[in-house]
Amino acid sequence: QVRLVESGGGLVQPGGSLRLSCTASGFTFSNYAMSWYRQAPGKGRERVARITATTRLINYADSVKDRFTISRDDAKNTVYLQMNSLKPDDTAVYYCYARIGGSDSYGQGTQVTVSS
Repeated sequence: QVRLVESGGGLVQPGGSLRLSCTASGFTFSNYAMSWYRQAPGKGRERVARITATTRLINYADSVKDRFTISRDDAKNTVYLQMNSLKPDDTAVYYCYARIGGSDSYGQGTQVTVSS
């Protein structure tokens, strides 16, 4: 079955950086677009970044443009989110996402807390 496992979250000071990873299994990773979502306390889930398969087209939420970078390594079945210049408003649980076979699949999430 589809499995998405995130890692790399933690506590970081404002202005700091983190790199999230999501390793996928159970489907042909290279054929599918991958996304990162986040959900802050009391708020809805927001798509942060998306990268398509072959063409590697990338989209970012306006709130993270020029600070976050999404990338993928198909040989490792892994998608990354490099987060720089982190702000307290970036505090959230970050989820890896893929739509496989008409179904939405999310990982278990990794907590990112930006605080001094």
